[in-house]
Amino acid sequence: MSDNVTITRTKSPVKRDGALRRLIGFIGADNLSLMFALVVLVLLVTVVSGWFGLSGGNRFFSWQNLWNSLAQAIVIVGLLAVGETVVIIAGALDISIGSVASVGSVVAASVLVGVGVGTRLASLLAGSVFFAVAAGIIAGALCGLINGLIVTQLRVNPTIATLGTLAAFAGFAFLLAPEGKPVGVLTQPAFTWLAQGRFLADAPIPPLGGTKWTGIPVLTVIFVIVALLIHILMTYTDFGRAIYAIGGNATAARLAGINLSRVRILMYMLSGGIAGLAGVLLTARTTSGNPINGTGLELQAITAVFLGGAATAGGKGTIFGTFLAVILVGVLNNGMNLLGFNTFVQRVALGFLLIAAVAISQGRQARAEHVRTRIAAQD
Repeated sequence: MSDNVTITRTKSPVKRDGALRRLIGFIGADNLSLMFALVVLVLLVTVVSGWFGLSGGNRFFSWQNLWNSLAQAIVIVGLLAVGETVVIIAGALDISIGSVASVGSVVAASVLVGVGVGTRLASLLAGSVFFAVAAGIIAGALCGLINGLIVTQLRVNPTIATLGTLAAFAGFAFLLAPEGKPVGVLTQPAFTWLAQGRFLADAPIPPLGGTKWTGIPVLTVIFVIVALLIHILMTYTDFGRAIYAIGGNATAARLAGINLSRVRILMYMLSGGIAGLAGVLLTARTTSGNPINGTGLELQAITAVFLGGAATAGGKGTIFGTFLAVILVGVLNNGMNLLGFNTFVQRVALGFLLIAAVAISQGRQARAEHVRTRIAAQD
């Protein structure tokens, strides 16, 4: 009897240890470090900032800030980062996503109100939210197709190719807009609902931080759904496995029968389509299709991808890691706004965060290569 009790007591810690390892394996060590960094950052904004005489951190935990400021602010960058993750995992880069979002923004607004690029279709499509959203996404996908063809058919380095299309698509957005001016959609409430609408607005949830419950933004729900769909695509489909294979070793992937050109073109079209959707939501949020809507957003998106654990050489990265990193970048920007830092300081912080993210990524690759070399030497 006593022996049985002893055996049970001996096995219990092992089971607990095994469960803990499975939990860490499921979440991922990199993602755990992101969660820890997120907690530390929140403490810096809400608690530590007060020690240095900075005010505003006490407003962080309020429904007004969490749903109306933070949750909506991360959506556009988050969508761009999700599409960028697919490209970076394949060992490439898409610097043009901000300009692609601008194109999608202008096209959606033009089709919606029947001006500029949408003039000829005005009698059929004007006022249709569905066609406006679809037009923005298709415009983004076509921009992605151009990127993919330049990279695969002209064999231009992805960084150089998308740096060129960054400028080209930005100019194209101005050409699409009537006289280069923003296209207003303020009179289209069904469309602006995409940014201003709320789910569960009447739910009996108590106030937080002195502000009433306002409901879950439609923008946030769209972002979560897109991130979940791309996660499923990258995790459970042949296309997702092909992306990881190309990023890990393109030569081996080609020898395994993967059509590199086709996968890369589809990859850029997917990234472009998501960027086009981001542009559509930018139009709904700002109530205008502005040719400069997406300017500068690519920096935040790329920062989030590398911060989320993607490797600069490709073959590594997850949508969940990017999702956490987007929240981290969003909390950084939101916290600095609450504490009164101007946009120039935020740009400096974001720039150094990108450098730190890439440095961490390179360090991970170096350590992994060192381990592989040591194992090979032992064999």
